[in-house]
Amino acid sequence: MTTISGGAAVFRSLHHGRAGAGPLVLPGPWDAASARVFADAGFRALATPSAGISAVLGYADGSAPADEMFAAVARIVRAVAADGVMVTADLEDGYGLPPAELVERLLETGAVGCNLEDSDRVTGRLKDPAEQAERLSLVRDAAGDRVVINARTDTFLKGDRAAPDAGPAIDRCRLYAAAGADCVFPILAPAGLLPEIARAVPAPVSVIALPDGPSPRELGDLGAARVTFGGGLHRRAMAAVEDMAAALWAQGEAGAS
Repeated sequence: MTTISGGAAVFRSLHHGRAGAGPLVLPGPWDAASARVFADAGFRALATPSAGISAVLGYADGSAPADEMFAAVARIVRAVAADGVMVTADLEDGYGLPPAELVERLLETGAVGCNLEDSDRVTGRLKDPAEQAERLSLVRDAAGDRVVINARTDTFLKGDRAAPDAGPAIDRCRLYAAAGADCVFPILAPAGLLPEIARAVPAPVSVIALPDGPSPRELGDLGAARVTFGGGLHRRAMAAVEDMAAALWAQGEAGAS
């Protein structure tokens, strides 16, 4: 597998010193072809979405087997590594793999980083924060400086959307940063809470950009150091395919009448 020399160190550095430059924007390729499109557009790094890859593989989000997910990530890395484009992979909750095995399998793909979330893949429930911090610490020990760890917390995803509270996310993010996470990811954090979170957490904050939300630049102004899109870009691509399919069907039906 082709790897980027010093890739993790380079990728880690891109999360810092963002003031005035805007956040690190990482498009989410779902296969090798989409990865090439983003690389050809000039992006230096990409972040695979588990939802998009799962859909391409024929699974619901959260249901793709680990072997297939790692193989898909490896294909994406292979498609862009020769151009020096780095890839970080969404590994959901780590698939129950022991930390050392998780790290080695990630490194075998050629990726330089990973997302690890604190929702249990089987039950869907939030994990105990202390236990998740301990797991992150073990992953860090196994990885050394070879992997950039983005610790996702799902407190907003699982919490009260009508009355969001930054406190639980901040507590978890601080624990995860202390455990060795390079950056933290309070997914679906309301934009209005980002300044509070960024001030309280001693690590770069990653956020997800939503179609009806602030732009990546605006999210950076609110405190985000890194912006990703989850499965959003894949969904937009599939919407275009649906429009194409509908038009083709209409043309075919018209031609048959």
